[in-house]
Amino acid sequence: MPELPPGFLEDLAKIVGPAHCKSEAIATTIDPGGNPANLDAGVLVAPATTEEVAAVVQLCRVHRVPIVSHGGRTGLVDGAVSRPGEIILSTSRLDRIVRMCASERVAVVEAGVTLQALQVAAAELGLEPGIDLPSRGSATVGGMVSTNAGGISAFRHGVMRHRIFGMEAVLPDGSIYRDLTRVVKNAAGYDLKHLFIGSEGTLGIVTRIAIKLEPLPATTATMLFGLPDVATVLKVISRCLNAGYGTLRAAEAMWATYFQLAASHHRWSAPDFRNDHPVYLLVSFGGNDAGRLQEECEAIYCDIAAEHGEISAVIATSLAREQDLWRLREDTDVIYRKHPGAPSHDISIPLSELDAYLARCLPALKRLDPNLAPYVFGHLADGNLHIAINACGNDVAAERINRIDDILYADLAAAGGAFSAEHGIGSKRIAPLAATADATKLSLMRLIKRTLDPDNILNPGKVLRREAGDQ
Repeated sequence: MPELPPGFLEDLAKIVGPAHCKSEAIATTIDPGGNPANLDAGVLVAPATTEEVAAVVQLCRVHRVPIVSHGGRTGLVDGAVSRPGEIILSTSRLDRIVRMCASERVAVVEAGVTLQALQVAAAELGLEPGIDLPSRGSATVGGMVSTNAGGISAFRHGVMRHRIFGMEAVLPDGSIYRDLTRVVKNAAGYDLKHLFIGSEGTLGIVTRIAIKLEPLPATTATMLFGLPDVATVLKVISRCLNAGYGTLRAAEAMWATYFQLAASHHRWSAPDFRNDHPVYLLVSFGGNDAGRLQEECEAIYCDIAAEHGEISAVIATSLAREQDLWRLREDTDVIYRKHPGAPSHDISIPLSELDAYLARCLPALKRLDPNLAPYVFGHLADGNLHIAINACGNDVAAERINRIDDILYADLAAAGGAFSAEHGIGSKRIAPLAATADATKLSLMRLIKRTLDPDNILNPGKVLRREAGDQ
């Protein structure tokens, strides 16, 4: 087992304080998140300032000790897994909202601020971050930057890359990159922040972010449709995007297998709402007049019902019922409670290709194994599908997972899609990236990594395969 250099832990403690350098039984005192191996390094350090982060990185570089940075540990592709001989750098103490300005509609926050904390603070000014995730209570803004998170509102406000004006980050040599621009227009040289957005902590450790905010609607309205097919779902989304009043905030699809599991688990039902539709669509609108939003929802239902009589629909008439509907979509842990460790996939496909993609993949999975009935759901307005296999992870052999990958990832790039929409690469998706990415893109990625981090100090073994001589 690799050992840390003599005196190294004492030097770490001098930087952050003994209380914030933990090396004994951290697995029993800290939530590991989705993978217990996240804490395998056995050493966790929590700096409180960018300068402390820089000092930790400089110390680690001198001793060639790799660093795995942790935010909320909500990732799904093993991007935060650590090993003995490495250290974990937690951003939990970088939790300050530095600045928030209503007239600018911009917030400057430290990397450890949770999405929910930012949402609450922004709401006091009638604003919101323009991005939302079910894991909002634990996902940190820095982690969302590192994975280029997407979520519910991406079709309208973009993914994290589109929300960021400026950034501060510590580079692998311990130097500090500072460009906390707070304006939309900035043509002053290379826009280097994009190197760090989506790099999963392999090129730098993000410490501060200037993030764009959006006006928060005074009220919302939510409705759930049961629909006959994907084509009808897309028609409903188009109708909602062109609503006479209100702004579409979410369009979340759930195919029957997932919807029925979630509805059964939460004991959800509604009068005259059938649970045997092939696909379900949850839509949410924002506006300033609750009555007009309800009227618009009713008008949308009438328009769709006139063309497709065999549909079901329910409009939430209270906040509690709205939350009940959202729980069906957001509590995807119902899958993993039934199938612990179920293999899952996160793909993105242009909407014009969506129907053909599912028509190809779902029967192909059934041919591979007649027992495969995957749970499909996702952010349909931007073409992002989550596909979880209905089997426990320990029951699916690696060869079988590879064949499932082959089915789900085949021709995605040619169709203009992506095999990883919003979860990133981590260590779990390195092989699909190597198999499907353009060779020149991979070469450039390796060149950037070697140039910025020649000692492979930051999050080694993530995004790119380890090469000969790597730690």
